[in-house]
Amino acid sequence: MGELSTQGHSGKQTFAVLALLAGAVAIATSALFVKVSEAGPVSTAFWRVFLALPFLWAWALFGGRESHRASFARDRRLMIAAGLFFAGDLAVWHWSIVLTSVANATLLANLAPIFVTLAAWLLFRKRPTMLFVTGLATALIGVTLLLGGDFSLGGKALIGDALGVVTAIFYAGYQLTVTRLRSGASTASIMAWSGLITAVALLPAALFSGEQIFPVTTMGWIKLAGLALISQVAGQSLIAYAMAHLPATFSSVGLLLQPVMAAVLAWILLGETMVAVQIAGGIVVLIGIRIVHQAEIDRR
Repeated sequence: MGELSTQGHSGKQTFAVLALLAGAVAIATSALFVKVSEAGPVSTAFWRVFLALPFLWAWALFGGRESHRASFARDRRLMIAAGLFFAGDLAVWHWSIVLTSVANATLLANLAPIFVTLAAWLLFRKRPTMLFVTGLATALIGVTLLLGGDFSLGGKALIGDALGVVTAIFYAGYQLTVTRLRSGASTASIMAWSGLITAVALLPAALFSGEQIFPVTTMGWIKLAGLALISQVAGQSLIAYAMAHLPATFSSVGLLLQPVMAAVLAWILLGETMVAVQIAGGIVVLIGIRIVHQAEIDRR
C-alpha cells in the first residue's frame, strides 16, 4: 500500500515537472509576440491578460471544486500581491524586450531563481544544499553562455538590460506568492483572481503611458490573441499547477528552459543569430535543471 502511494506521488511529481517545462516553452513564445506587437509594451501586457480572462474564469467557474468568492476572501492579500507582482513583471519585462534583444531580456528576467532562493533562505530559513547551489550555478552559467557574453554597454539596450533585472525581482515575488497560495487555493482560482487584478493594475498604466493602445490591423489582434492563449492561458496555468507540486526553488530553476527556447525561436523567426557557444549554453542549462531536480529528490 505504501509502495503504491509512493508511486502515485512520484507519478504526480513527474507530471508536474512536465507541466513546468511545457509552461516554460509556452511562455518562451511571449517575447516574440511582444517584439512584433502593434500595441505599446504595457498595452500589450494588458491585452495579454485581459483577452485571457474569459478562458481563465470559465475554467475557474466550471472546472474548479471550490467557492471562488470564499477562496478570494480567505487569501485576499496573497491574491492581490500575486496580481500586482505579475503586473509589475509583465510591464517591466515588455519594455525590456522592446529596448534590448529577446535573448538578453529573457535571460535577465530568468535571474529570478537567485531572488527566490535568497528570499526562501531569509524568510523561510530554507538553506539551499550544495548540490542545489551547484545546479543553480550550472544553469546560470549555461544561460550566460547562451548569450555569448553579448551585453550592450550603453544606450537603450543598457536600460533594457537593467529592466530585465527588475523583472526578475517581480517574477521572484510572483513565484513565491503563488507557491504560498497553492497550499489552500486551486490553480484555477489563483489564475482567475490574480489575472483580474493584473489587468486592473495594467489598464491605467497603459492609458497614462501615452503609448499605442490598440493594434491597427487584424493581424495585430491575432498576435495579441496568440500571446493571451499560448503564454497566459496555457503557459501560466501549467506553471501555476507545477508550483503546487514542486519546491519554489526548483520551479524557478526549471523555468530557465524559457530563455533557451526564446533564443532558439528568436533565431528561427526573428533572425537573432546563435553561435556554437550559445547552443552549448542551452545544453548546460538543461544539465543544471537536472542537477537541481536531483538535489530536491535527495533532500526528501
